[in-house]
Formats: sequence, C-alpha cells, structure tokens
Amino acid sequence: MAKYPRVSDVVVFHDTKGVAHNALVTCYHGQVDDDGNNVGNVGCVNLVCVTDDERRTDGYGRQTIHESSVPHVSTWDPHGFYWRWPDEAANPYKAPSAT
Repeated sequence: MAKYPRVSDVVVFHDTKGVAHNALVTCYHGQVDDDGNNVGNVGCVNLVCVTDDERRTDGYGRQTIHESSVPHVSTWDPHGFYWRWPDEAANPYKAPSAT
C-alpha cells in the first residue's frame, strides 16, 4: 500500500525546468479504498507554491502559483513537472534528444 498525499501535506514540486519548490497539496486525484489506503499507483495532485520570481510581489507578498494534475515522480520520467515526497530522490536531468 503506497502512501498518498492529503490536502495541506507538504511536498516538493519540480517545475517544467526541474527547479524544486516546497508546495502544499490542495487536491489528490488518486484512488483510495474504504480503509483510506491508496490503490494502485500514487496519483496526480493539485498544488500551490510560492513563486521564486521576486518581481511577482503584490500587497499580500510574493504571489502563489497553482498547478493541477501534477504526476508523482514514480510515474514520470522527465526531470520536470512532477511532485515527490521530501525524502524521495528527484529525477536526474536528461537533455532533450534530437528528432
């Protein structure tokens, strides 16, 4: 049985460039059985994180970024756009291949 994220859990989000950000889970899209156990692969999440762009600041402080349908590192091979638990390893960088 795989651990699954619950709303407000802290995870690490890797953006499309592979840069890691602390994030909060706002929704989990995986399957959970009646006993609260994850069923199958760990699913996608919706999450929110604080932008690292200092220019994106307003009266409330640094702006937030919302991402949806972000896959778990275990189901995603590219080095960017996935989430993982803080104790899990990140995907290594892979250069784009020529087509």
